[in-house]
Amino acid sequence: MRIIFSRKGFDTGSGGTASPIIGGRPVSLPIPTRRRSVTTYDHLGLGEIVEQVTRGKIARDHLCHEDPMFIGDQCLFGQSGAAQSHLRNQGVGIGDVFLFFGLFTDERTGQRHHRIFGYLQIDEMISPADGDLGSLPRPHPHTLGEWNDNNTIYKGAGEVASRDHDQLRLTQASGPLRHWIVPDWLKQVGLSFHGKPERWLGDDRLEIVARGQEFVADICEIPSAIEWLNQTIRIIRS
Repeated sequence: MRIIFSRKGFDTGSGGTASPIIGGRPVSLPIPTRRRSVTTYDHLGLGEIVEQVTRGKIARDHLCHEDPMFIGDQCLFGQSGAAQSHLRNQGVGIGDVFLFFGLFTDERTGQRHHRIFGYLQIDEMISPADGDLGSLPRPHPHTLGEWNDNNTIYKGAGEVASRDHDQLRLTQASGPLRHWIVPDWLKQVGLSFHGKPERWLGDDRLEIVARGQEFVADICEIPSAIEWLNQTIRIIRS
């Protein structure tokens, strides 16, 4: 079994700032785009929020890349190109779990940090060119325009967190941003793109790479890792 830490939503490179936490609820803002989308921030009820967060630099009618797409208790997530090749090479498949994380601003302290905001447990892997996604309220961006031949949509059970639970925060208290607090089992199994020993800081911290979309951990059947994952999903769903 594999856990995939998947970086999504606003950051300083895409969107220009962090996603907000509003009334204790993390609101992951999908990144802006000018192609392969027919969905605006207003369509998602995020128009006012995106204008406030970006101080008007991104308008409510700007197109966005709604991915992952959460519909009720289901989630669809698309990947393509080199990032999809990495997932394939890591053996990601049915039953594995994406944990989506992003950059957020603490509404009390203003501190930027990484936190988990949602999950997807893979039930299906669909090629949009010849697969059926079923009825969707909006087109998924990976069904629009030209994509690489390995364009894939992952589909399965998934939800977003309704609260900024402390247990979903990844960045250590008071930063720095890329220093994560991680469970003991993660150092044992390793994490893709994090093979250098100096990234594992000798205690419960990991210095994550500056960029990169998906980091994969093969947890096999390690009981502590499975319990950590199950607890994380329970917290997201609570």
